[in-house]
Amino acid sequence: MPNYGNLRIDANRLWTSLEEMAKIGPGIAGGNNRQALTDEDAEGRALFARWCKGAGLELATDQMGNMFAVRPGTEPDLPAVYMGSHLDTQPTGGKYDGVLGVLAGLEVVRAMNEAGVETRYPVAIANWTNEEGARFAPPMVSSGVFAGALTLQEAYDRRDDEGKSIGEELERIGWKGSEPVGQRKMQAYYELHIEQGPVLEAEGDDIGVVTDCQGLWWLEFTLTGRAAHTGSTPMSMRIDAGLAMAKIVAMVREVVESQAAHHAMGGIGHMGFTPNSRNVLPQTVVFTVDLRCPDKAVLDALRETVEQKAEAICAELGVGCAVEAVGQYAPVHFDPDLVINVREAAEELGLKHRDIISGAGHDACWISRVAPTTMIFCPCVDGISHNEAEEITPDWAAAGANVLLQAVCKTAEAS
Repeated sequence: MPNYGNLRIDANRLWTSLEEMAKIGPGIAGGNNRQALTDEDAEGRALFARWCKGAGLELATDQMGNMFAVRPGTEPDLPAVYMGSHLDTQPTGGKYDGVLGVLAGLEVVRAMNEAGVETRYPVAIANWTNEEGARFAPPMVSSGVFAGALTLQEAYDRRDDEGKSIGEELERIGWKGSEPVGQRKMQAYYELHIEQGPVLEAEGDDIGVVTDCQGLWWLEFTLTGRAAHTGSTPMSMRIDAGLAMAKIVAMVREVVESQAAHHAMGGIGHMGFTPNSRNVLPQTVVFTVDLRCPDKAVLDALRETVEQKAEAICAELGVGCAVEAVGQYAPVHFDPDLVINVREAAEELGLKHRDIISGAGHDACWISRVAPTTMIFCPCVDGISHNEAEEITPDWAAAGANVLLQAVCKTAEAS
């Protein structure tokens, strides 16, 4: 056993850090509303920066506002072993989604400092900007720029519902750094996250060893009908975009269920009617279809089928149909060696674990393009996430952080 084998994080300190961060941008039902590039996001970043400086870390920020806190290694010119996730939340988000991965990284560093652990490779923590995509689409936009999937200007030009851009808001809150995005080299990247699903808790597992991440298509449909009075327009004379949307919703479920053997998922969680009046048929309906699958060929076939069937539905009803892909990433197969490190760390710690596929997208998906990457999952109560009712236990948080600690020590060659 390496001499860091008995090293553990301070579970109480980690939990206290999570609770302190949750005080910034409180929600209305016990969770958080700390959306990307808001004043609350800026306050959360400032608190994290103070904690990092208190732990002796060197802090830098790139042009997308991504924060990097680095603990030197004995060979400081080597690329760092990174941990990370995000501090931004959904409008009605929980206290642990993303935040656990950032603050567990901080706790790993604090534990190393207290134990006097040295690592050959530097160890670093990343806080990625706008992972959620709640305010600015697409999600994981800043890790996407880091990995070269988006240009800096494409990201800066993304606007929220009020017309404010990422570039403008980065400037406004004071977190637009000078470091070029993507210039950092990474030896490896580990991301601890809550599962956001019910499997680990239901099976009594402590740790999810994430082997793959589903690919995703977000397809934004704009259906154009004819606004008309709901009470005086004959049923046979309507051009009803709302009816077309309803038929598409049912069709999406049927198409996705036909590929259940390939772990396909799909649904519609965002829609808007115009003029959105009780007694007026909609002129337009805009909604987003979310399709996911760990098999790229199946995922792409799902997209093609959904688009073709939606166009046929709309044509039959005389409704205009336009579709735009507003989010996409390919399925990810995480680095086998890092996956083994996570699995072995869980076994050494006596934690019950299982291999698992991530149904949600994460910054790790983009970072896997430029560095060996994997993820660690801990359970969440009833699998609830993106919800203020999101909950984990201190023991689950500590177990995940201790696996992270052991895996990072091994990769960074601790002594």
